[in-house]
Amino acid sequence: MPSDTVREDIRHFLTSRRARLTPQRAGLPDFGGRRQVSGLRRSEVAQLASISVEYYTRLERGHVGGVSEEILDSLAAALQLDDVERAHLTALVRAAHAPRRASDRDGGTSYVRDSLQQILDAMTGAAAFVRNAHLDVLATNRLARTLYTDALDTTGQPPNLARFVFCDPRARRFYRDWERIAHDAVGSLRTEAARAPGNTDLADLVDELVAHSPEFALRWDAHDVEYYRSGRQCFHHAAVGDLDLDYDALEIPADPGLTIVTYTLASAAPHADAFRRLREHGSAAAEEPTSA
Repeated sequence: MPSDTVREDIRHFLTSRRARLTPQRAGLPDFGGRRQVSGLRRSEVAQLASISVEYYTRLERGHVGGVSEEILDSLAAALQLDDVERAHLTALVRAAHAPRRASDRDGGTSYVRDSLQQILDAMTGAAAFVRNAHLDVLATNRLARTLYTDALDTTGQPPNLARFVFCDPRARRFYRDWERIAHDAVGSLRTEAARAPGNTDLADLVDELVAHSPEFALRWDAHDVEYYRSGRQCFHHAAVGDLDLDYDALEIPADPGLTIVTYTLASAAPHADAFRRLREHGSAAAEEPTSA
C-alpha cells in the first residue's frame, strides 16, 4: 500500500468517524440552525482533543509524522473510537511511517501444520476450522465441513468466506443475519489492510470483491473495522434447519495470521437437537462409500 494510499485511508477513516458524531453525543452545545457538515466540525474535534484546528486538519489529511501516543489517545477519545478503531488508527499511522515495500503477503498464509489438523480432528463436539487473515478457510474438521458445506463448495481454492458472503447467493440463506456477517467480513478485511500495508494478495481480493459486489464496495468505502473474537452466529442449514451457535476465534501465536474458529452449543441450549442432528449428518456422510 503506497504511502499516499495510507494517507487517503487515514483521511477517510477520520472524516467518517467525525461524520457519525453529533454535538449532543459529543457533549457539545448545539445552538441550532443548519450545519454545513454531517457530524462534527473539524474545530469541534480539535476542541475535544485539546489540539489546534490547524494540527487536526493536518492529521485528517494524513500528515501524521511525529504524532504522539498521547495525541492519538486524545483523538480517539474525542471521536469516541472503540478499542478496535483505536488499534486501527494506530496501525494506519504505523503504516504511514513504514518503509515502502513492493509486496507483502503476510496474513495470506496458506500452510497449516499437521499438528493443527490433528487439533481440529480432536474437536469432535465442535465445528472448527483454520482461516487466515484474508478469510481463506485452510483446514476443517468433519463437523465444520458439514456446517459449511455450501461455503466450501467452490472451484476456487482455498475457499474464501468473503467471496462466499458477497458473491454466492446461498450465503443469504445460510447466514440468517447476513447483514451483520457482511459488516463483520468487510471490517475484518479493512483491519487487516491497515495491519499489513502493501499486501498484494489482499489488494487483489478487495479489487475482485469491489468489481463483483456493489454491496461490498459500499461497505468498504464506509471504513468500518471489526475484530472477530466471540459471540453468537445464526445459521440456516439445509439438512437440519436453524442453528444459533456460539463462536470463538482463537489466534495461533506460533502461526501469525492464522486463527482457529470454533462453533459450539451447550447441550440444553435452543437448537441443541438440531446441532446433534448436524453431528449425525456429518458422521453418516463420512461413512458413505465413495464411488470406485
